[in-house]
Amino acid sequence: MQFKELELIEPILKALKDENYVNPTTIQEKAIPLILNRHDVLGSAQTGTGKTAAFAIPILQHLFLDRREGKRPRQLRSLIITPTRELAIQIGESFSTYGKYTGLKNTVIFGGVKQGAQTNVLRQGVDILVATPGRLLDLMDQRFISLDHIEYFVLDEADRMLDMGFVHEIKKVIAKLPSKRQSLFFSATMPANIVELSNKILKDPKKVEVSPVSSTADTIQQYLYFTNKADKKDLIIHILKDQNLDQVLLFSRTKHGADKIVRTLKKQNIAAAAIHGDKAQNQRQKALAKFKDREIRVLVATDIAARGIDIDKLKYVINYDIPNVAETYVHRIGRSGRAGEEGISISMCEPEENAYIRDIERLINQKIERVQNNPFPQTEKPMTEKEKKAFEKEKRQRKQEYFASRNKSPKRNGSARSYRR
Repeated sequence: MQFKELELIEPILKALKDENYVNPTTIQEKAIPLILNRHDVLGSAQTGTGKTAAFAIPILQHLFLDRREGKRPRQLRSLIITPTRELAIQIGESFSTYGKYTGLKNTVIFGGVKQGAQTNVLRQGVDILVATPGRLLDLMDQRFISLDHIEYFVLDEADRMLDMGFVHEIKKVIAKLPSKRQSLFFSATMPANIVELSNKILKDPKKVEVSPVSSTADTIQQYLYFTNKADKKDLIIHILKDQNLDQVLLFSRTKHGADKIVRTLKKQNIAAAAIHGDKAQNQRQKALAKFKDREIRVLVATDIAARGIDIDKLKYVINYDIPNVAETYVHRIGRSGRAGEEGISISMCEPEENAYIRDIERLINQKIERVQNNPFPQTEKPMTEKEKKAFEKEKRQRKQEYFASRNKSPKRNGSARSYRR
């Protein structure tokens, strides 16, 4: 099937032609006709299958035709909520790309930056708003945004939204939406809490599911190193000696860990940068831009910050830390091998993560290929439950001793200081 067979209007077909898009992906082929027929949709598809275009294209067509036929003034009529800044920006760019010949205006709002530039655009009037929950509610409270005229509502990456604790914010927003609207849920996974929420919001929805949520793309080759925790930094340097790994998205479990990895790589003259929630928005966008332009060889990201990263023809993903949720592994390596391109994922597993690998292999129903030529093989055993409890207890004690010593330390300039918090 081709896009021109989906009864799309000429302005959108022209924009798609500019991007050399001819054939829709499976999720697009299934969802676009349903949305054009004004059904509510519950869509599930693995990462990299084109969910954004699946809802952006028909929403643009609805708005264009509604405005042309009714000669309506410009007002906010479509709202897309997404969990992260990066994903919001990516969705906004998609609306701009597919809608460039429609005359429709969209804007993106998110926290972590001053609101002035965002509110200035809102005052001028927009048709489509892409938002993260916190900034959306903030500007609603300040009366910069009214949802009274919303006709098309999208909750994107719904599973991640709930994982990040946004359920109360989402319910607050939904309470402000008109009851007469078209609602769309798109998510890579469909856990029970998402289905439960969708049942309360969607009206007689059509379900669109493409590929099992547990599957990884056939185009991705998966490799696994079993190593020790203390050897990981040496192992990553060893892996990156292969200059073919010229553009690598590397996942860290924590923000602190991401920064530490970057310092390790820079000491070896490997160009690297980190993106995570503690980085300012301009820092994150600058790092991402440099990575796309190949000025940075390794981009180190946490899972939340990585949502929305869409790099054309990204081939290499490395799991420095194995995720403790098996579905997260599928999301991570899905950053590569997109649109039929070849991808390679490399995972580094320490003893405490062995159980996570077993969970992942059960989920994806395949055994990840073990790397035999491993200079830093796993020699240690996972801790027992008793050892884990003892370790955690010792860690808490060290932390308490550290803060106790700080409280006793005088201020460097010799003046008195209160350490009450």
